[in-house]
Order: sequence, then structure tokens, then C-alpha cells
Amino acid sequence: MLFVTLGIYRFWLVTDVRRFLWSNTEIAGETLEYTGTALELLLGFLVAISLLIPVYGGIFLAALDLGILGKLSGIIAFAALGLLGQYAIYRARRYRLTRTIYRGLRFHQQGSAWGYAFRAMLWWVITALTFGLAYPFQVASLERYKMRNTFYGDLGGSFEGSGFALLLRGIPMWFLVFAPLVFAVRGFVAVDWKALVDALAQGGDDVMSRIEGGNPGLGAAIVFAMLMAGASVTLAALLYPAFQAVMLRWWSSGLRFGDVEVRSSLHMRHVYAAYARFVGYAILFSIVMGFVGAFLFGVVGVAANLGKVDSAGEIAATLALLVGYVVTALGFSTIYRATVLLSLWQLGMESLQLSGLAALEKVKARGRPASPLGEGLADALNVGSY
Repeated sequence: MLFVTLGIYRFWLVTDVRRFLWSNTEIAGETLEYTGTALELLLGFLVAISLLIPVYGGIFLAALDLGILGKLSGIIAFAALGLLGQYAIYRARRYRLTRTIYRGLRFHQQGSAWGYAFRAMLWWVITALTFGLAYPFQVASLERYKMRNTFYGDLGGSFEGSGFALLLRGIPMWFLVFAPLVFAVRGFVAVDWKALVDALAQGGDDVMSRIEGGNPGLGAAIVFAMLMAGASVTLAALLYPAFQAVMLRWWSSGLRFGDVEVRSSLHMRHVYAAYARFVGYAILFSIVMGFVGAFLFGVVGVAANLGKVDSAGEIAATLALLVGYVVTALGFSTIYRATVLLSLWQLGMESLQLSGLAALEKVKARGRPASPLGEGLADALNVGSY
């Protein structure tokens, strides 16, 4: 349906997925209810697009400027869209909460979306300058802001997770990922950078021989750096499920609503099992698509040899390739959603242990539905989520 409707069906898909997840999530014997509609998401997206067109137009015009504004247009655009993306994330969360009903009462969110956006951008700068070491404190700070502005009826939320505790759990993974990069940088210490720059500046046909003569260890340093970078990327991929497990358990255990406390007993091996299923199904899907693609290429090749492929046939072959690419992309996306995203939701919910549920009996109704504009902005800026 996504392919046939050129992506428009995704609003109905998101709505159906949320209703399925919410209705199958049980808390203290009661299930959640999602009351959002696909039409709301579609209208929010269209309004967001109409608001973003002038923004993109302004960025494009700024890039045409030959002065300082044109030179800085890329940085300005990155900062502006990043800030707007964080604003959209907060507004989208507000929309989802106000469409979530539990025991007949609505969740809702207060607070300033722009205040959250500026906080988030400042934290991202600090995290980048510290090579990710400030990330645990960033997440803890932003979660505290979100949760103290989150309410279930008139019952206020809070977040008790410690950034330092998350840092202690994640620092071994950080070292494993960044240590190869440090070794790669150290491999370039012995390079004579002045001689390298001089050789490049002189140019000529023998530039490579002059570079090798002035830097005999440059080739080895490049090979070593590539190996270390590959090792870093490989370790990051292997440790990502562990990172997700640590993050989900830490975040869940920090949630509070009045006297209601949440604890998580999520096991890391279950998260790895979800990713293993994804890899297995992805390999099977790749094999099937490979056979289909080989068959189609064979048919086209035979037709070409027989001289029966004209311009119309070439266009049809191109369209077939395009359709194959889209089907492959949608297939991998579907497998990921069914094996990883659904499993993480299920594992996260099944691992929760709640205490102080008596406080839910005294909650009074508060809050009202929020505008879907935030969801539309998040979708348009590709920062949305379920």
C-alpha cells in the first residue's frame, strides 16, 4: 500500500500500528487506548510542509549570497533545522500523549517546546565536544524536563535516572568503540605533514613519488587507519543492541508518576535475540530477492540478444529496477519493524515492575487533545517515531 499510494498510506499505517501496540499493552489489568486518527496526521503533515517551504526557500536564497551569509548558509541551515527538529520532537510527543488514554483518563504534556529545543541543541554541542561522554547527562537532563511536564490526568511525572549511573554502564562500550580510532590517529603522528603539503603544492607527474619519499610511513599509516576505522564501526554495530538494552532498562527504571515507581528487569540477551532474528530474516529475504533479480536480468538479457528490446523495453526494464529497489527497501523496513521494533516494545513492557499503583485510584481528569502539527513537523523533518 505504501508503494501504490506513493507513501500517503503511511499515516494510516502509523495509526494502525499505534492502535495495535497501545491496545496490546496492559498495565495493572487495564490496556492503553490510542485515539489519534490518520486524517489528523495527514493534515498536520500538510500544514508542516506549508510552513517549511518558506524556511527551505530562505536557506536556498541565503546560499546564493556571495558574502559572509552565503559562506555560513550551510552552518545556519544545519543549526536552524536541528533546532526545528528538536521542537518537532517535543510537540510530537505532546500529540501522542494526549491521544493516549488509560482507565478513561488522558495523558498530557505541558512545558515549552522551544525551551526543550534550545536545551537539546546546547546538549548536543556539549556531547559532540566531549566525543559522546556527555551523552548520558544529556539524556538524563532532557528526560527530566520532559517528565516533569508530563501528566496522567492530574498526576505529575518525574524522572529519577542518573546520568552518572548511565555513564558507568556505557563507558566500557565507549572505550571499545573509540580506542581503535585513537590508535588510528596515533598512526599519523609520524607523518611529515609539511613535506606532504609541499609535495601536493608542487604538483607534477611525480607527485606520488615525492610524497612517498618524504613520508615513507604514510601508506602504512593509511592502511592502519582504515583497519582501525573498520574495527571501530564493527564494534559499534556489535555493541549497539547492548547499548539499546542498557538505555531502555535505565530509562524505564527512572520513570515516576507520583508514588508510582517503575523498575525494569530487561535482559540484554533478549535484545540480541531480536536483532539476530532480524539478521536471519534479512538474509533469507536477500536470497529470495537475489533469485528474483537474477531471473529478471536473465529474461532481459535473452530478450536483448534476440533483438527484441527497444526503447520501450529499456524503459520497462528501468521501471522494473526502480520497483525492485522500492520493494527491497520496504521489505527490509518491514522485517526490521516486525522483528526489532515490535520485540523491543514487547520486551520493554514485559520487563516492567510497577509499585505504588494505589495512587492511580485518586487521579482526576485533566488535559485536552493537542494539535497534530508537531507530528507533521517531525514527519516532514524525518525525526518522527511511533
